[in-house]
Amino acid sequence: MTESGTTPMVEAINVHKRFGKNEVLKGITLTVAPGEVMVLLGPSGSGKSTFLRCINHLDRLNAGELRVDGSLVGFRESKGKIYEQKESEIAADRTRIGMVFQGFNLFPHMSAMQNIIEAPTRVLKVNKKQAEAEAQALLEQVGLGDRGDAYPNQLSGGQKQRVAIARALAMKPKLMLFDEPTSALDPELVGDVLDVMRKLAEDGMTMVVVTHEIGFAREVGDQLVFMDEGVVVESGDPATVIANPQHERTKAFLSKVL
Repeated sequence: MTESGTTPMVEAINVHKRFGKNEVLKGITLTVAPGEVMVLLGPSGSGKSTFLRCINHLDRLNAGELRVDGSLVGFRESKGKIYEQKESEIAADRTRIGMVFQGFNLFPHMSAMQNIIEAPTRVLKVNKKQAEAEAQALLEQVGLGDRGDAYPNQLSGGQKQRVAIARALAMKPKLMLFDEPTSALDPELVGDVLDVMRKLAEDGMTMVVVTHEIGFAREVGDQLVFMDEGVVVESGDPATVIANPQHERTKAFLSKVL
């Protein structure tokens, strides 16, 4: 439980993940409260993206526990034992977790509208007319109300990423994960995507964001976690950590990105 007595939206307890002999996560313990924005900072290879992928069981933990809104991710508890879920059960659980990737991952043969309604109609069995109405509202929300008929190759990188955000939101997730959502974008396109994310935060969406956008971390983040070599080096209020980092590794990293 969090201090207020509410169930954490994300609770990681001593999470370990390795690929072969390479241990990428070495005991991550952290908590994200409902409505909170956690920003993960750290050098490439520090385990940030792997941790995000573990939250929705795209990568399977080797040890530890991960819970989303009180429920284990990818596993179930029965009579004191823990069992890995079937793929269909894991897929159903993933519907409550939206994920936005660095590379957009839109279906190239589908329009923006079709990309957004695909999962709600197929997975949630939403009526197509209703799904289209909700998709149009989401397109308006991300500033692309007139681009529903456009295909990905007709959109800029920033527009593709905003469609990807709308697509994730169409599943009405409890939690949004962002894996360096602006790192593949031209600098002048970054602001539009960050504005959409800023508005989501204002609307109370719980978010875990891997990013190097220090301004976003400072302005929008409720909690900043600096990771390096698979461990949490330092965490706290973003403005405080950025202005006055306590650990030498954090200082060295921030001196390069500020």
